[in-house]
Amino acid sequence: MAFRFTIGKKIGTGFGVLLFCVVVVFYTTYQTLNASIEINEEITTVNNPTVASLEELKLLTVRSKMLISNWIYQQSQADDPEKQKLNRISSRDYPFLKKRIKELAIHWSEKDRKKIKAVFVNLDELFELHEEVKMLLPDWVSYEDSQSKFLANFMVGEGGDINLKTNEILFQLNDLIANQKFQSDEVTATMLTSFSFLKQLFRILGIALVVGGVLIALFTTRTIVKPIYRLKHILLDLSRGVFPTKKLKERSDEIGEMTNALNRLVLGLKSTKDFANDVGSGQFSTNYEPLSSEDELGHALLKMRVDLAENERVLEQKVVERTAEVVKQKEEIEVQNEKISELYTEVTDSIKYAKRLQEAILPPDELVKNILPNSFVLYKPKDIVSGDFYWMGEKNGKTYFAAVDCTGHGVPGAFMSIVGYNALNNALTQFDTPATILDSLNKEISQTLHRNSSGATTKDGMDLALCSYDAKTKKLEYAGAFNPLYLIRNNDVEQIKADKFPIGSYFDDEPKTYTNHVIQLEKDDYIYVFSDGYADQFGGPKGKKFMYKQFRDCLLGLVGKTMSKQRDHLDSTVETWKGPLEQVDDILVIGMHIS
Repeated sequence: MAFRFTIGKKIGTGFGVLLFCVVVVFYTTYQTLNASIEINEEITTVNNPTVASLEELKLLTVRSKMLISNWIYQQSQADDPEKQKLNRISSRDYPFLKKRIKELAIHWSEKDRKKIKAVFVNLDELFELHEEVKMLLPDWVSYEDSQSKFLANFMVGEGGDINLKTNEILFQLNDLIANQKFQSDEVTATMLTSFSFLKQLFRILGIALVVGGVLIALFTTRTIVKPIYRLKHILLDLSRGVFPTKKLKERSDEIGEMTNALNRLVLGLKSTKDFANDVGSGQFSTNYEPLSSEDELGHALLKMRVDLAENERVLEQKVVERTAEVVKQKEEIEVQNEKISELYTEVTDSIKYAKRLQEAILPPDELVKNILPNSFVLYKPKDIVSGDFYWMGEKNGKTYFAAVDCTGHGVPGAFMSIVGYNALNNALTQFDTPATILDSLNKEISQTLHRNSSGATTKDGMDLALCSYDAKTKKLEYAGAFNPLYLIRNNDVEQIKADKFPIGSYFDDEPKTYTNHVIQLEKDDYIYVFSDGYADQFGGPKGKKFMYKQFRDCLLGLVGKTMSKQRDHLDSTVETWKGPLEQVDDILVIGMHIS
């Protein structure tokens, strides 16, 4: 068989040359980087720690000289901190550093190992000399012995054993440090030389790869790319439904085989196109013969013709049925929408009517101005109707007022507010003090809601703050269920705490009573009672609760303002805090100024 330089052989030859160059580059790079890593590891684990440890040993020697001098020239006790530092150097710091340097010295030259051994011998002798000084001057009294002081000064002074020994050690360490730094520089220079060689090799092989790549690209373009490009254009035309006008020239390689196959494909597609046009126009009787018994496309087209004819009939019937079904469903949906709209309107109208009923139980503005002339009421329901309500009344020359927070909000809370309103009115006819009124209210609400029945699970009830005020004596009485009272006097907020059980928690077997607080008010005092809605409102830059501390600070900032301005300020403050967020609960604040 004659040799044929096929496309596979052409591509294999080109990529083989490139692969060889890449392998050479990779192998050389790997060897160079591996050597550099070993050098760098030697620098990191040996050279740099060695120089650092020797420098530390040098600093330790200098410090020991300074501390032994201080031992002699500064009279002190044995437990003096400076003396303890010198003791730690000889007992702890030096042995630890000596051990570390010995571990590093394994990697040194024989000459440097001998030098460091000599240094350690001198250091051991130096610390023995230190011990002699310590024995001469062990404590405060020993400094009074002139002979001991003289001997110690002589050992440390110029020409003394300690001074000479220290200088000798420092000289040896300087020599060792310089030598280790020189070795580190040599190792670094070796690594830089390796990188320089690698850089030069990259430059040469890079040029070779570029030149080889250009040559291979030119060869591939002439023998492979251009013929394939022509085939590509024909296939693109076929993908757009355009058939070629000329047959392609045949070749003896794989591209030639692809060309022959494409020519046959074009003829088959033209025949298929004509048949598809006839079937698409509804001419299901058009004659069409597959190219062979193995022509899957031809047989599929024949089956498609049969299926299309049947589907056309079935689809026409389904369209008729579905159209009728859609029309029927549309009519049903429209009827349901009308019913939902009517129900929504009825419910909304009922709630709005309930709002008018609830507003009827609230004290009118004229009554509030008459019995509490210097006061305000901030009332902001969350929904159309509210679970919070305020209540006022008069009896025996006293004014009674309360801020009440019923369980829940909206419609359930509104029902509870009506129950609470009636119960308060009933309790006021029988009792005088806020505490006894709350006791009566607790019992009546519990009985109304069956709170004391066996197995009852309801948790309905009320939190409230109730006050009675005698304008003649300026005496205020207060009792509360969870809701406290704030008294502002002399720019300070005093909180009168409420009892920690709600209205509606009365039990016959263990009855609880509320505490009656009596407060003698003074001129320019401010009294505030409220529900928890203001402090619990989410908002601000981080979407957090307003909180009671900020509420108290806000009230302090209102001192000196009229009550109407206080109400407007509290309203604008909570609205600004709330921002785009939803109001989470009903808001109620009652304020009173003593003039």
